[in-house]
Amino acid sequence: MKRFAKTVLATLTVSLLACTASSYAATTTNVSPAERAKIESVVHDYLLQNPQVIVEVLQILQRKQFEQAEQTVKKTQETAGQFAKPLFHEAGDPVAGNANGKISIVEFFDYQCPHCVDMAPVMSEVIKANPDVRVIYKEFPIRGPVSEFAARAALAANKQGKYVELSHALLTTQQPLTQESILEIAKKTGLDMDKLKTEMNSEAVSNQIKATIKLAQDLKLFGTPAFFIGKTTGTAINYVPGQMNQKQLQDAIDSANK
Repeated sequence: MKRFAKTVLATLTVSLLACTASSYAATTTNVSPAERAKIESVVHDYLLQNPQVIVEVLQILQRKQFEQAEQTVKKTQETAGQFAKPLFHEAGDPVAGNANGKISIVEFFDYQCPHCVDMAPVMSEVIKANPDVRVIYKEFPIRGPVSEFAARAALAANKQGKYVELSHALLTTQQPLTQESILEIAKKTGLDMDKLKTEMNSEAVSNQIKATIKLAQDLKLFGTPAFFIGKTTGTAINYVPGQMNQKQLQDAIDSANK
C-alpha cells in the first residue's frame, strides 16, 4: 500500500473541496443570494475559528480513501486469474525479453507518468537479469492526447519491429513529450515515418488501445504503472500497483517462479 500512498494523499484536498461544493450546491439551490451570502459568511468564520475541523475531515477522508484503495487492490488480486488470457496472450501486444519465457510480467503504463518513466531502467535491468522472463507492455494512455499519440506511435512502431526501441526512447527522453517531439524521436529511431503515420491512425491500433482500456476497467486499475506477474501458462497472477525498485520486482518474479 505504501507505493500508492502519495497518490491517495494528493487527492484528499481535491476530494474534500469537491464533496463540500457538492453538498453546498445541494443545500443552497432554493435560497436567495442574500441568504447564501450569510451561509457562506457563517461557514467561513466557523472554519477560521475551528481549523481543526478541516484536519478532522481530511483524516476521515484519508481513512476512507485508503480503505477503498485496499478493497480495490484486494478485488483485483482475487480476480486477476480470470483475465490470464487477455493479460498474457493478447494478440498484437508488444513483447520484450524472452518471447517464450516461463514467467510473464505485464505492465500497464503511460509515457507521461513519472513513475512509469522511473520504471524504464528497472525493467531493462530485470530483463537482462532474467533470461526466462517475457514482458508484455500494455499501452494505457490515461494522461491526455499526447499520451495517446505516444501510445499510437509505439504500437505502430511494433509493426516495424521497433517497439522496444521507440518505447524506451520515449520513456527516457529528457524533453517534454509533444506530438512533434514524439515524431522526431521516432525518426531518430530509424522508423519509416510514412508507414508509422499510417499505422498510427489504423483501426488495428485504435482497437488495441480500446481493448487495453477495457481490460484496465475490468481489472479496476486506478493508475499507472500497474503490474501483473505469473507463470505464462498459469492463472496464479500477482497484482502489484505502483512503482517498484529492482529488488521488489525481482522478488515478485522469484515468487511467481516457485
